[in-house]
Amino acid sequence: MSKWLLNRLFETNDQPEPRFAFQGTVNWMRALSLLVDDESFNDSGIRDFYQNTNRRTVNREADTIVFETMLMAYHNQVALNRFNEDPSHSYDICRSAIIAWYYSIYFTSSAMVAAASGSLQETHAHTAKTWQFDLVNNDLIMNPFSLSLSSLVSTKVDEEIAIYRQTNTYDLNDYVTSKEMASGAIISYLKGTARFEREKAENRVRNSREFRELGVNNFRKKVARELRDSKLSNSGVNFLVQAFRYRGKANYRDSIFLSYGDDNSEKINSFCGDLMRVSLAFQRMASVYLSKRVERGTWDLFIEDLELNSNLGISPNYLKSI
Repeated sequence: MSKWLLNRLFETNDQPEPRFAFQGTVNWMRALSLLVDDESFNDSGIRDFYQNTNRRTVNREADTIVFETMLMAYHNQVALNRFNEDPSHSYDICRSAIIAWYYSIYFTSSAMVAAASGSLQETHAHTAKTWQFDLVNNDLIMNPFSLSLSSLVSTKVDEEIAIYRQTNTYDLNDYVTSKEMASGAIISYLKGTARFEREKAENRVRNSREFRELGVNNFRKKVARELRDSKLSNSGVNFLVQAFRYRGKANYRDSIFLSYGDDNSEKINSFCGDLMRVSLAFQRMASVYLSKRVERGTWDLFIEDLELNSNLGISPNYLKSI
């Protein structure tokens, strides 16, 4: 059967093959969902992980940022729950569900940054960097959300990926059905995101004044490679960087892959549920950390206030201290 729109896009764009774009999108979220369906994410598991987290000196301004951004995260989680109430129309809402998922993750991460260092970042990229410095580097994020790469230099990426992967050979090409496959899939997505970010960074270097002053056209000469690697070594990849790429893939770059062509209704139904479950696990993880950092007693006041005054239709009980 002829696919007029797909053919039209291939004529004018660097259009990814929809099947592969679909596999990467669905399988990464399936992998994350399987990995958070684990006793480490039950009440006692999360509580144990943060048992040594200390309350900080009272900072009302930073705490206010925590409460405001968690309200936004809660709203996006409620949207995901609503999207999943009628699985017969998952194709209609799957793209919007990805956007709600991303902002649930983003606002939750912003709250964690505010609770950690009191800062509010102005861009998504700065939030990801600060989240890495304040939380990931201090072992305050649970696996699988803690996986990160310290550099975009190819040799360093390969070295760190090899440590994560060990003997696991699974990637994103197969639908994930086990935790071993899930571990391989998230490592594969981490490596793919590093490649994506490296290509963007290399383009920025090519367009820089420093590169032009070298009088070169590529990175074949040592002096050009040194300039490139000096820039790449200052960047890395973490869960927020991956989430930002994920949102962009659905919202901007790969317009056709989610809702066109082959009928994958069963996988799309599962996919929307996976988005909801991963977001919920991330928020529950964060809520324990946040409740132990903000001024004593205020986290419970925050949840009680939402229960009384929020017009959203789902209770915020899941955000209560565990």
